Amino acid sequence: MIRPTTRRRAVLFDLDGTLVDPRTAISGGIGAALAAHGLPVPADEQLDAMIGPPLAASLQSVPGMTDELLPLVVEHYRVGYRAHGMSSSVVYPGIADLLRELGEAGVLCAVATSKPEPLARELLDIQGLTSRFDAICGSNPDESAPHEGKAAIVAAALESLSEADAGSRGLDAVMVGDRFYDVDGARANGIPCIGVSWGYAGTGELEEAGAAAVVDDAAGLARALAALSSDDEMKEAH
Repeated sequence: MIRPTTRRRAVLFDLDGTLVDPRTAISGGIGAALAAHGLPVPADEQLDAMIGPPLAASLQSVPGMTDELLPLVVEHYRVGYRAHGMSSSVVYPGIADLLRELGEAGVLCAVATSKPEPLARELLDIQGLTSRFDAICGSNPDESAPHEGKAAIVAAALESLSEADAGSRGLDAVMVGDRFYDVDGARANGIPCIGVSWGYAGTGELEEAGAAAVVDDAAGLARALAALSSDDEMKEAH
C-alpha cells in the first residue's frame, strides 16, 4: 500500500529557452551591441548558443573583446533589452496553463536562472507569470562580478522554497531546463533535471549531460513531472 507523502513537490524552472522564447530579443540584441562597438557579429548559431549562459562569459569569446569593452557591450545590450526585448519575448505554448495546474495541485514553483535577478523579475512581470512562482532566483545584478554558476542559483531556489514550506519533511524537487548548465546545476544539488527540446541545446546535449528525460512540449513535460512524482512516492512507501 502506498502511504501519502508529507514531502512537498517542487519544480524549479530555467527561464530563457524554457519558460520564454527570447530568440529575437537576445540574439538580435547581442548582435546589435557588438556591431555598435565595432566588434564582429557571430553567426546565428553562435548567437543562439549565447542564450542561457551568463552573458558576460559568452561575450568574452567574441574576437576583439577586451576587459574595457565588455561592460560597455553588456550595458548597450541591457538598454535595448529593457526597452523592447522583454516585451518581444514569447511564453512557450502550454507553459502558462502548466504553471497554473501545478499551483492548483499545491506544487511549489521557482525560477532558477542565470539572468540577473532584477531582469528576471521584470521579464516575468511583463509576461504575466510572476504570480505563478513561490521564489525567483537569478544571478548577481552586477554582471562584472564573478558568476556563481547555476549550481549556486539552484541551491538558492531550493533554500527559498524550503523556507516557504517549513511544515513538510522536505522537498521532492526537480529542475526543468533547456541546457546542460541546468542538468549540471540540478545534479550538484542532488535533484533530477527534465530537459526541454524547444530551447537552445545542441543535438544530444541534454541526453549526454544526464537529463532524467527530454520532452518536446508542455504536455510531455506534465507527464514527465507526474512520472517522477510517482517514482518518489513509490520509493518513500518502501
